[in-house]
Amino acid sequence: MKKKKIIILALLACLGISGFSQESANNITGVVVDKWGNPVYGASVLVVGAPKSRVETDKEGKFEIAANKSQKLRVFSADKGELIVNVQSETPMTIVMNYAAQTIDIGANRTFTRAESTASVATVYNEDFDKRASKNISNSLFGQGLGLTTLQNAGNYADYEPTFYIRGLQSLSSSNPLVLVDGLERDMSLVSPEEVESVSILKDAAAVALYGYKGINGAILITTKRGNYNTKEVKFTYDHVMNREIRRPEFANAVTYANAMNEAYANDGLGTRYNDWELDAFRTGKHVNLYPAGDINAYADVNWLDETFRDQGVSNKYSIQFMGGGSKFRYYTMVNLLTDKGFIKNPNENEGYSTQNKYSRANLRTNLDVDLTSTTKLKLNILGTLSELSTPGNSANLWNMIYTLPSAAFPIRQSDGEWSGGGTWDGTMNPVAQAQGAAYSKGHSRSLFTDLTLSQNLSSFLPGLGANLRLAYDNYSSLWENHSKGYTYKSYSITGWEFGEPATYHQYSGGADAGMSTDADVKAWTRQFNFAGSIDYERSFGMHDIYSQLKWDYEYRDATGVNTTIYRQNVSWFTHYGFNKRYYADLALVSSASNLLAPGHKWSFSPTVSAAWILSEEKFLKDISWINFLKLRASFGIINADYLPKDGSNTTLDYWDQIYNMTGVSYPFDDGYGSDFGSTSFARLASENTTHEKAYKYNIGVDATLFEGLNLTIDGYYQRRKDIWVSSAGKYSAVVGLNTPFENAGIVDSWGTEVGIDYTKKLGDFVLNIGGNFTLNRNEIKEQLEEPRTYQNLVQTGHPLNQTYGLVAEGFFKDEEDIATSLPQKFSTVKPGDIKYKDINGDKVIDENDVTAIGYSTLIPEIYYSLHFGAEWKGVGVSAMFQGTGHYSAMLNTKSMFWPLINNTTISNHYYENRWTPENQNAKYPRLSSQSNANNYQNNTVWLADRSFLKLRNLEIYYKLPQTWMKRTRILSNAKIYVRGVDLFCFDKIDIVDPESYGATNPLTRSVIAGLIIGF
Repeated sequence: MKKKKIIILALLACLGISGFSQESANNITGVVVDKWGNPVYGASVLVVGAPKSRVETDKEGKFEIAANKSQKLRVFSADKGELIVNVQSETPMTIVMNYAAQTIDIGANRTFTRAESTASVATVYNEDFDKRASKNISNSLFGQGLGLTTLQNAGNYADYEPTFYIRGLQSLSSSNPLVLVDGLERDMSLVSPEEVESVSILKDAAAVALYGYKGINGAILITTKRGNYNTKEVKFTYDHVMNREIRRPEFANAVTYANAMNEAYANDGLGTRYNDWELDAFRTGKHVNLYPAGDINAYADVNWLDETFRDQGVSNKYSIQFMGGGSKFRYYTMVNLLTDKGFIKNPNENEGYSTQNKYSRANLRTNLDVDLTSTTKLKLNILGTLSELSTPGNSANLWNMIYTLPSAAFPIRQSDGEWSGGGTWDGTMNPVAQAQGAAYSKGHSRSLFTDLTLSQNLSSFLPGLGANLRLAYDNYSSLWENHSKGYTYKSYSITGWEFGEPATYHQYSGGADAGMSTDADVKAWTRQFNFAGSIDYERSFGMHDIYSQLKWDYEYRDATGVNTTIYRQNVSWFTHYGFNKRYYADLALVSSASNLLAPGHKWSFSPTVSAAWILSEEKFLKDISWINFLKLRASFGIINADYLPKDGSNTTLDYWDQIYNMTGVSYPFDDGYGSDFGSTSFARLASENTTHEKAYKYNIGVDATLFEGLNLTIDGYYQRRKDIWVSSAGKYSAVVGLNTPFENAGIVDSWGTEVGIDYTKKLGDFVLNIGGNFTLNRNEIKEQLEEPRTYQNLVQTGHPLNQTYGLVAEGFFKDEEDIATSLPQKFSTVKPGDIKYKDINGDKVIDENDVTAIGYSTLIPEIYYSLHFGAEWKGVGVSAMFQGTGHYSAMLNTKSMFWPLINNTTISNHYYENRWTPENQNAKYPRLSSQSNANNYQNNTVWLADRSFLKLRNLEIYYKLPQTWMKRTRILSNAKIYVRGVDLFCFDKIDIVDPESYGATNPLTRSVIAGLIIGF
């Protein structure tokens, strides 16, 4: 009986132990996926409050962790965000890294989830923007990032970079956003898209407060990739890019040019430029080779564009990435190589070197995260770049020559092989000679970005206490080698004709043969040092969550030139508070200093407050199944800037000093006003009682996820910029007799709306994604100390920044009678075919007082939008991105293309076919003139064009090889092959030139890419 009792007690004990064990920790399994349903490899999963429980997902996104039903799991991925979910023990968990999980970085030494954040921040990820095979991250962002306006520019492959604005134009001083790479101001053009994890657009005061003087126009934060714990991955990418220039200009052939010149001469009352025999020579080519022995070339008909450039260029991109880590160590390393060969038609005409436009760059990045101890963590980022470019001649501007030189100017070469060039058009304007016979120049640049962060958990002294220390040093240098050479050239002109045949000629010779130059010099350099130290505190008390940070950061920058050294520092206190995972509030108090500012005025104070309310956690919404996440947020802040006043394009560094002139020399004197340099007189008066330019930023927004896949963001903002530096010349009359000082008197208001939508739906093996961004940005100048204007139409205050101004055209003068019965126009003597203007001010005279606001800005559109689409089925997929603009103007004043023949330039076929003639009264453009026509060639509505466009930015068709194939290789983990198109189509109203680039420069390109990605 005693034995039976012992056995029963033992069994009960075992059952109790078993029961206790089951309640305390079950093995929970699950899978972590992204919005497309793809597995997230290397995501960390841990029980909240138990950091040692951390496990990582495998390549299929699966994990297993010990947890019980009453606990929560924290899931974190460097590229997919952070999420806290309740444990579900009944079935394997499926955790989707959704919109609310996205991480937001505002420079506070920690990230916040979108659910926690009170700031207006838009984030795009590598899989969204890395579809253009761009040379850098800058050229990957067209249509990406709600609130970001990215405008394409032209130029050689090595040089072209887009222009960025956040929330449009904001100030009379500057509207350029701050660009950050891993939290530090750096040149994003040196960063390849392959190494970037995400790009965040920081828009409101809550997002930029901690960046001090530099964040007033918003910020673009580029975050590079990092490794994950307990993983290893290798990825190889190759892109072969075929580039073709689109909308190349078409200029008139020789006989058309000659006829146009004769017509222009006749219109100008100058007689005839080319006689009938010369016209016949151009038309027939009869006298291209003249006596003696046919060695004289006099009458040419050269298509300079086709002779200088070929149709297609080629780029190649290679990258290999290594990422992963162990339990206490993470790494990411990337090697990237880029090569490009441009459009020079015959670059290999010389032994030993090429004159092709070439560019190559190599990037090496290493990002390391090391857990030195359980409480000490080290982060190290290193990026090194080397690049080389080569251009024909001494950086010859070949496209400027193409837009200048008529086809009839001279032949490419004379019959004896010597280059051609003449008196009217110098031989150095011969683009073929410059592309082939002037050798080349070469540029080298090198850069090193380094930063180290040490984080120390000080919870042993006070739970939740921590400290951070960051050091960074960057440098960049650019070297230039001039290996160009000179060449001789000549041309012949016929001076006499007999019986329709050339009788006499004149020879022109110029230039000199010279060996290749060996000059070299440092073109530019920059260096930068940053230091930051902070103490932070983070704790949770029941329903209360708090994070607070006290930080000091210091920046030193120096660059090529004079007065380029800058010192800045910030002292900031930031606090984030959350209640019940539902209500959040942030407070940022920042004091900033800059050596650019006047003594006694170097420091400023910038406060910001913001709040968020997660309505979807409230009882009255929590049970509505189609509302998955809904948050309201609002912010207000005052952000200062250390901008300096400008006199035209020149920055005034000593605005606080009284300036005196001494026999033509300006010098700031002390109290003695002594001078040994002759007479002394007042120059510009000193600016007194100065302050800093300020932005009063207001923002309200909504973040939501609806119907298990529809992500929605809506923002409305208002900003008042005040205390902007402006000249006070318009405030005072000329009776002052002195150069007036600069004053902090400018005021600009800006406001707008942003809407972003992204919808993803998975049905079995089919996944659909569709969405878009829409931004409307407007502004108005409220005050700029504008001088009193005689007529209201001349007043610019009350209009937008960069508003286009000009005359309003009513048509063209039909004949002399029309001129005689019309109001007088004072710009120049008008003739039939000249532009007829509207009398805006009603004074019965057409002059500069009739200028008024016309169109929109030529700098930036008010409306910027994009649409994206993606679909995938069993590994076969397609994606597309359209991007467009609205309320955007162009002033078509490009020489030769729209303003032809002036200063011995050529003429486009487009203009010639649309010019005014007595027979073509309803023409698009005015009459031809060989002289600068002050009446016609100024801003007016004839040259004003609607610059709005819609472009197909990206198109991709791809195939992901099946996982069953990958497993058979035992080496490969994934593989993808694809064909991509970049800027394939453009729908616009200009048509003849690209609306994004219509000047005398390189045309924009259309690209087709064949590529592959292999993962190991």
